[in-house]
Amino acid sequence: MERSVRFISMSSLLLLLLVGLPVALAGHDYGQALSKSILFFEAQRSGFLPHNQRVTWRADSGLHDGKTSGVDLVGGYYDAGDNVKFGLPMAFTITMMSWSIIEYGKQIAAGGELGHAMDAVKWGTDYLIKAHPEPDVLYGEVGDGNSDHYCWQRPEDMTTDRRAYKIDPSNPGSDLAGETAAAMAAASVVFRHSNPAYSNKLITHAQQLFDFADKYRGKYDSSINVAQKYYRSVSGYNDELLWAAAWLYQATNNQYYLNYLGNNGDSLGGTGWGMTEFGWDVKYAGVQTLVAKFLMQGKAGRYAPVFERYQQKAEYFMCSCIGKGTRNIQKTPGGLIFRQRWNNMQFVTSASFLATVYSDYLASAGKSVNCASGNVSPSELLSFAKSQVDYLLGDNPRATSYMVGYGNNFPRQVHHRASSIVSIKVDNSFVSCRGGYATWFSSKSSDPNVLVGAVVGGPDAYDNFADQRDNYEQTEPATYNNAPLFGLLARLSGGHSGYNQLLPVIPAAPKSVVTQPSPASQPKTTPASSSVPIAIEQKLTSSWNDKGKTYYRYSTIVTNKSAKTLKYLNLSVSKLYGPLWGLTKSGDSYAFPSWLNSLPAGKSLEFVYIHSASPADVSVSSYTLA
Repeated sequence: MERSVRFISMSSLLLLLLVGLPVALAGHDYGQALSKSILFFEAQRSGFLPHNQRVTWRADSGLHDGKTSGVDLVGGYYDAGDNVKFGLPMAFTITMMSWSIIEYGKQIAAGGELGHAMDAVKWGTDYLIKAHPEPDVLYGEVGDGNSDHYCWQRPEDMTTDRRAYKIDPSNPGSDLAGETAAAMAAASVVFRHSNPAYSNKLITHAQQLFDFADKYRGKYDSSINVAQKYYRSVSGYNDELLWAAAWLYQATNNQYYLNYLGNNGDSLGGTGWGMTEFGWDVKYAGVQTLVAKFLMQGKAGRYAPVFERYQQKAEYFMCSCIGKGTRNIQKTPGGLIFRQRWNNMQFVTSASFLATVYSDYLASAGKSVNCASGNVSPSELLSFAKSQVDYLLGDNPRATSYMVGYGNNFPRQVHHRASSIVSIKVDNSFVSCRGGYATWFSSKSSDPNVLVGAVVGGPDAYDNFADQRDNYEQTEPATYNNAPLFGLLARLSGGHSGYNQLLPVIPAAPKSVVTQPSPASQPKTTPASSSVPIAIEQKLTSSWNDKGKTYYRYSTIVTNKSAKTLKYLNLSVSKLYGPLWGLTKSGDSYAFPSWLNSLPAGKSLEFVYIHSASPADVSVSSYTLA
């Protein structure tokens, strides 16, 4: 569980990627770490556990949450090593899990983890839907940190107060409502193709919550006072209002939210705050990174000057991470970002995620960052992020992995009630409130249940670490440590490989049986000619069987082989029997996507489609060069 931190001075599903060079990444088993990092969320589940629960030492818990308030609040996640459900960090966790999938869903799928990752998001959003029973009412906490910390019990044995706390027009919480709106909007993108009805439901909730947050302004911890000791909103709510607007624009493409970002960027601090941190409280660097992406996509329109100021602040953050800025982030002698002693690793994973996605945005646009101490290339940003992950996984002065269950030398006495007490399935004897401290908390033995995938708080400013259960600053894990990490691990595991990791994700494939397809085993290429200087190459990228029918996913690369800019393009796509993403339908043909109005010489765009047949016939109907 986090305590409040001091606030100091002062990121797409359909982003076009101009195809770049592959990046080779080696060393740690990032795929294994990815799987473990997602598994951790199953250990944090509250409520009725599903039949496919993989963390089998956990059982049902919190089954009466919300009952005294007349609302069903069963489900969701425990934030860390305790048994309280805190709304602000839970929503941020869901936003960052969703962002991980939006950017790196293909790599997650390649590792066989997309289904698990999406399940992790939905476990959270199902709860958030319950917590939002009316447009202007949101439940932001179940349980009380003070009474919970007085006890050391398994979630299955809880005897602590499970009171529910809410915000409403009389007791507002723009930061909590804004972050929850961001989580719902980001998650709607994740489920857009696999579960459109659910996605639309999330959008409705997100829009209502944003309106609530914007209309009734106030800090949530002034309304839910019991949260102040643990998740105090030090930065206020301006950053969450911008954060929510950015995610709603990402999810809906509604001009209203773009206008909001453009008209309020200055007054709400989006263009003013130069940050050196990003996390559950302070969202500015995340907002600035997302808006910089919109700018690079060509979506800014008349707000380009404002969005450029957002981008300047995004790059201020990137420069500070690399150590080439005017105010750089502190690092330990071993090279780890260091922000604070209490759960420092949360800042490591979140900053590394931002650096990674921004690296990919820059590579897509063919740009670099101009820092005070020199230019920073996209590859340099990615190398920085990789160095942080490698440190976390064991490349550090102590040779300690700060992910439980990864490597041989990892924390064995985690500050976590459920993992430190024998499973109720092994011994169902009741563990009392204080008895848990006497028997289990004070034990010097290793945890009876290994909390696989949990990322603990980590070392101090000098790379020192004490693996002791009572050392909560260093040995307690948190959901928001892992949420940005699994996207980052997917990126490092999958590499770039010349494909667009920002294209839509098709969630059915990883859950199905992959078959060896007969059609289109070789790329289908339409070469550029002297009359049509546009090359089209199609590749079969995956296949799966669903209910006896085989489906194929095709990636199509369109390359401008001329020496001029392609200003207009009209493609004919025939023999297509399924959905297509990455182009705009125009009558019976297809044109550039809405965010792209030209294709420079030598550059490429990519679109994908899925159907149960051989490749569609794709050809150029008309084009204009300038």
